[in-house]
Amino acid sequence: MSNDARSTKVVGAVAATMAVLLAAGCSGGGDDASADGSVTIEFAQWWEPELPEGELRALMDTFESENPGIKVELLSGPYASTKEQVVAGAATGTMSDVVGLDGAWVSDFAKQGALADMSQLMTDAKYDDSQLASQVQIEGSTYMIPVVNFVYPMFTNDDLLAQAGVDAPPSTRTEFTEAAEAVTALGDNTYGWIVPLSLEAPNGIQNDVMSWAWASGGTMLADGKPDLTNPDVTSAVDYVKSLWDAGVVAPGSLTMKEQDKVEEFTNGRVGMMIDSLAHINLIRESNPDLNFSVSAVPAEDDFTGERGIPYASWGIGVSENSEHKEEAWKLVDFLMSEKTNSDLSSMANAFPGNTASVPDFVEDDETFAAAFEIYKSGYPANEFVGLPVAEQLMRLFDEQLQKTLTGDQSVDDMLQASQDAWTAEF
Repeated sequence: MSNDARSTKVVGAVAATMAVLLAAGCSGGGDDASADGSVTIEFAQWWEPELPEGELRALMDTFESENPGIKVELLSGPYASTKEQVVAGAATGTMSDVVGLDGAWVSDFAKQGALADMSQLMTDAKYDDSQLASQVQIEGSTYMIPVVNFVYPMFTNDDLLAQAGVDAPPSTRTEFTEAAEAVTALGDNTYGWIVPLSLEAPNGIQNDVMSWAWASGGTMLADGKPDLTNPDVTSAVDYVKSLWDAGVVAPGSLTMKEQDKVEEFTNGRVGMMIDSLAHINLIRESNPDLNFSVSAVPAEDDFTGERGIPYASWGIGVSENSEHKEEAWKLVDFLMSEKTNSDLSSMANAFPGNTASVPDFVEDDETFAAAFEIYKSGYPANEFVGLPVAEQLMRLFDEQLQKTLTGDQSVDDMLQASQDAWTAEF
């Protein structure tokens, strides 16, 4: 995949409030063949809690009926718990047979030898990969296939904004600041914006901070290398710092994870957040009375160009240590088939990973239709996908940002320190 900032790049960054993931078996992957000759494969992912109840299991039931002798055990939980399980599995050789992946993890897992080369699996199965919208490759081999893709727009609590005298979602940084200040001024523990900056799960740097640069056509790279001191990134961080200093950011940000952000917004305590479309169903189910909408992440006041749209995916991979790679690939093939991918995209309100798939969301869902228009009006942007140690890069940036937000260093010093730390990782 190209490092061009304007190329389509996908990464996942989503979460949900569910129970902790079941631990993977000590032998790694699914069970050995049972007495009746059937094989059970494990599928670890964070998708099930973010879909309407029972729908992922129903897809697995369909797969099992079409593939007699293969059973699927779903290991489902929040994004953060899934990440912990998959990371532990990669380190110990106990990774589930099929795993949901965030694009930021792929480079590390591939270098560890934890993920199977799906290019070879596709060749062995005589699979036509021309139907795939994208693939995440390392040194020419595919280690992740994006199953469904999401934009990360701005979510607004329209009732809170209306109470604060804000007539429409903000489209510029100045409008966003004014709206955030007005919502915060309502009191009663309401705040204008929320940003998760946990060092344990630092994807807030990708989704909530760097998105301000991408929304104004900016980039954090130059020729595929770190370029964090450029005016685009400087302006974005200056802006985030100004929101922090204005007191409009919800408290607890420095330890907050993505699922915490979504919970605060869902409970009506936050006016605006940048978040994945994957959480629309979760928000609706948790608080059916919440009146919210989505719009593009605000750009700099004088920006008139094409906006970068933060972009993420539910990616999928196969464990290198799986004893059932052939069966695991059959599950991947099933999920990427035209009909199944259409169904899954519709369930998730997401863009399909199969170019022939056609979800029904545009006609059926006004919120997603708005997101689709946002998507069409800009270009997908996520420069972390495919970078070495992508999550560590986010964490290094986060460490320096926290020092800046708490007043221990300037923005310029923070960006230079981040640049130096990133350069050492390349």
